[in-house]
Amino acid sequence: MPLNLSDLRPNEGANRPKKRVGRGTGSGHGKTAGRGTKGQKARSNPGIGRGFEGGQLPIQQRLPYKRGFTNIFKTPWEVVNIGQLDELSVDGPVTPDVLYEVGLIRGLEFPVKILGDGEISRPLDIRAHAFSKSARERIEAAGGSVTVLERTDRWVQARPRSRRMPLPRAEKLAKLGKTAG
Repeated sequence: MPLNLSDLRPNEGANRPKKRVGRGTGSGHGKTAGRGTKGQKARSNPGIGRGFEGGQLPIQQRLPYKRGFTNIFKTPWEVVNIGQLDELSVDGPVTPDVLYEVGLIRGLEFPVKILGDGEISRPLDIRAHAFSKSARERIEAAGGSVTVLERTDRWVQARPRSRRMPLPRAEKLAKLGKTAG
């Protein structure tokens, strides 16, 4: 006999009926409706919040090492070591475009800094936005050249702290807006 959708049933005990609380003493869940007697959890509304310790100073405020902040103006540099550059088989200058093509950096929107980890065995013409002191010395010692590129990324200047539009000079002189008084 073929199976139909109407023949499908959940397993025995899979679907239990909803517990109807507060429906009289005869139901077994009347009066206090399974909440016990009195106290904070017996009242209406959600109860205690996450991290609440009964009025005691919560642990996230007691711990002294939970300090500091995240600098939203920090520049996300792409760092490349000279040891990685030595392994490249590139004719001509090593630029951020070349580094992006070979997969050493994430994208061209980030400034590139060359660090001095590793050894360089051949002269390379390297162009990047910044060089560490040791990287510059090792590249020039191997007979290569270093060119510092001008940064044009959006992290060159920090964003203003305020979203408020500056008041034009004419309106300031006319004593309009918040300068009126």
